[in-house]
Amino acid sequence: MTIEQQLIERGLEWPKSPPAAMANYVTVRRTGNLLFVSGAGPFVEGQAAYTGKVGKEVSLEDARQAARISAVNLLSMIHGEVGSLENVRVVKLLGFVSSAKDFYAQPSVIDAASDLLAELLGENGRHARSAIGTSVLPFNIPVEIEMIAEIQN
Repeated sequence: MTIEQQLIERGLEWPKSPPAAMANYVTVRRTGNLLFVSGAGPFVEGQAAYTGKVGKEVSLEDARQAARISAVNLLSMIHGEVGSLENVRVVKLLGFVSSAKDFYAQPSVIDAASDLLAELLGENGRHARSAIGTSVLPFNIPVEIEMIAEIQN
């Protein structure tokens, strides 16, 4: 089963094209076998699927869905750079959660992205990770995730 088919089963879609940079940066920088992937948010067709702070305007489950969408966008950026996900191993995620003052479940939000990557890529989807709460993210999105991945030969 392809990644696209697996995503459809989970109520997600593969983007028609990888998200473009929204300022003066590149979305993926390759150095040797490592890929440094810029932060991705829950954008679908160029529009934020969710906005607001988690624990205030955004529920935990909606934030988890935002994290899943962000992970799909990260994979699409890698696919756009190297043409395949076949030999990709996720090394590390850094997840940011725009949080209400009394919201402390940032790891649970980013777990949704971690779980999806492991489901889609198997052992190559397992990774080191940090989940950080913040007071605000660009475009008022609730989640932004960046990734370091490795191309295995």
